[in-house]
Amino acid sequence: MAIAPPDSKPKSSGLSALMRPVNLVVERYIPSALAFAITLTFVVAILALILTDAGPVEVINGWGDGLSGLLAFMTQMALILLLGHTLANTGPVRKALARLGGLPKTVIQAYLFVFVIAAVASLISWGLGLVVGVLVAKEVAEQGRQKGLNLHFPLLVAAGYSGYVIWHMGYSGSGTLTAATEGSFIAEQLGRTIPISETIFSWWNMTAAVVTILVVALALALVAPRRGDKVIELGFDARNTDTIDDEVVTPADRIDASRILTLLVGLALTAYIVIHYVQGGTAGLDIVNWTFLALIFLLVRNPFELITLVKNAASNVGEILLQFPLYAGIMGILATTGLITVFSDFVVSVATPATFGVLAFLSAGVVNFFVPSGGGQFAVQGPIMLDAAQRLGVDPSVAIMAIAYGDQWTNMIQPFWALPVLAIAALKMRDILGYTMVTLIASGLVFGVTMLLVGSGA
Repeated sequence: MAIAPPDSKPKSSGLSALMRPVNLVVERYIPSALAFAITLTFVVAILALILTDAGPVEVINGWGDGLSGLLAFMTQMALILLLGHTLANTGPVRKALARLGGLPKTVIQAYLFVFVIAAVASLISWGLGLVVGVLVAKEVAEQGRQKGLNLHFPLLVAAGYSGYVIWHMGYSGSGTLTAATEGSFIAEQLGRTIPISETIFSWWNMTAAVVTILVVALALALVAPRRGDKVIELGFDARNTDTIDDEVVTPADRIDASRILTLLVGLALTAYIVIHYVQGGTAGLDIVNWTFLALIFLLVRNPFELITLVKNAASNVGEILLQFPLYAGIMGILATTGLITVFSDFVVSVATPATFGVLAFLSAGVVNFFVPSGGGQFAVQGPIMLDAAQRLGVDPSVAIMAIAYGDQWTNMIQPFWALPVLAIAALKMRDILGYTMVTLIASGLVFGVTMLLVGSGA
């Protein structure tokens, strides 16, 4: 079959035709995440003026004093994305993905293989999962083309992005690791940390992660193009990678080309992490970041390569850094004006201990449209839901995971995190939205049922 260029417009499938109204809304009417953050700042400020006794000066002071409240947290979140992206593009990881790309033997196997690999990578690190999903999709498409498999490239990319739907259930979850970190805003509110054994590694969360993978995989298999359906194959060279300038001319260049320097740092970080756990330390945001940093230093060839990888990864971090002070300012308004208590009162009035989890999950899915960063969402919504959970007698781990589920859930139709994936794949949101909407529905059923069962004490 002839290879269609990325901008070709094949006849619409039934699924793409069904999703056309959603495509229109997403691509034409949903602004950037930064615009949402700015808008939400003013909305919260106006609500504080209306619903509390705070005046304009108090609102402004609360906002301004809060702007710097998440600087450490902001750095931790940016590092998770930066290090995950860098790790995914190291030579050994890229070679491993190339080998994995040749494993699928059939069309359906290819789609499901990409999804499962991306899901596992997302459980390890959300930054890693985002990049691995699209890289393995491209690799499977390239090798599938050589085998004569008629693979629909948009579905491969959608399958890779769909793996991201469980990222907040894994090792790099913003809310779960923040709750487990000494001195974090969640730990300060609760008066204690919540270990990841009660959130990430709880039996019900691990069960939900496995069930979600199975259900979403089945859903993607059911909507995959069948024989005779129009498909768009990979239309470019999937292995076109950036070159690394490692020419050795001067003594300084020889230092930058040395494997010894990066290896020593990697070994030192590894030793520190091992000692940390041997001495009874627990996983927090910093330890997770240093784990990925250690892997990167151990896997790169030299500082030349690391510098190039970090420069490429840094382009995805800037917008996050710009948004977090705004989220921190919103936190400041919520705390200083008492608006957090107003919102918490409302949650308590409509929820019961049994229904709290599912209502928190659904509300988090809505909030994620306006605050697409998981860390930013926990900064804004976490204090409200934790206060409500405490007043209802609900375990704080339920509130934490409910927000985590909602945050990861609507990422499937919120374009913020899909944009770097689509840029790498040379696609647009409308090319994958029909399939990620299927992922949204399938995963939402699992998340909702899980929250209902946990809330009922099952």
